[in-house]
Amino acid sequence: MEMKVIGLIGGMSWESSLEYYRLLNQGVKERLGPLASARVLMYSVNFQPLETMMREGRWSDVAAELGDAAERLERGGADFFLICTNTMHKMAGQVAQRVSIPLIHIGDATGQAVKSQGLERVGLLGTRFTMEEPFLKKHLLDRFDLETVVPDKTGREEVNRIIFDELCQGRILEESRLSLLNVIEDLAERGAQGVVLGCTELPLLVKPGDTRIPMFDTTALHAAQAVKFALEALD
Repeated sequence: MEMKVIGLIGGMSWESSLEYYRLLNQGVKERLGPLASARVLMYSVNFQPLETMMREGRWSDVAAELGDAAERLERGGADFFLICTNTMHKMAGQVAQRVSIPLIHIGDATGQAVKSQGLERVGLLGTRFTMEEPFLKKHLLDRFDLETVVPDKTGREEVNRIIFDELCQGRILEESRLSLLNVIEDLAERGAQGVVLGCTELPLLVKPGDTRIPMFDTTALHAAQAVKFALEALD
C-alpha cells in the first residue's frame, strides 16, 4: 500500500501554503525516514480577486472558484483535500459537495487538539470573517462543545489589519507581534484557557511559548491531521 495523495487548495496566502508544504513533508519524513516525502498536489489560486470577492460579500463566487480548484485536484489524482485557510472554511460544505474525495476540515483538527487538553473555552483569532461570523465558532461548539471568545472591536480590527496588510504580504514586524500578544493577554483575562490561531498566517508571527496560555496553531494541526490520514493504510 502507498501513502495517499494529499490535495491542497493553497495560495490564500502563498506564505502560509509554504508552511503547509513544509509541515506535510516534515511529518512524513518523521514517520517514514529521512528520504521520505509526502505525495502532494497543490492548486494555488490567485488570492487577489478572491480577496475582492470576500470584501464585497460575493461568497458564492468564492465557493465556485474553490470548487473548481477541488475538482482539479480530484482529476489530478488527490485522494483527499485540504483548504489551506481558516476563512475559506465558510464555504467548506459547498466546496466538498463538488467532489467525491473527502475534505479534512481545519475545525476538526483544531477541536480535537483543544479537547485533548481538557479545555472548554478558547480565544479565537483570525480574519474579521472568522472572528465575527459563526462558521468556525459554531463548528467548534457543535462538534466539540467548545466555547469561543473573540477580541473586542478594536482588537479584531488590529488582528485583521496585521493579517492582510502585513502577513499576507510577507511582512513580519516586531511591533505587530507585541500587539498580537496584548490581544491574546486580554482574551486570557476574559477567561480564555487557550488561544486558537484561526488564520494560517498568524503562526508566522507568534509561536508556542510566547503566551501564558496554550496556543493552538491551526496550520500545524491541520497538516498533522493530513499526514495521519495519508499514512493510515501503512500502519
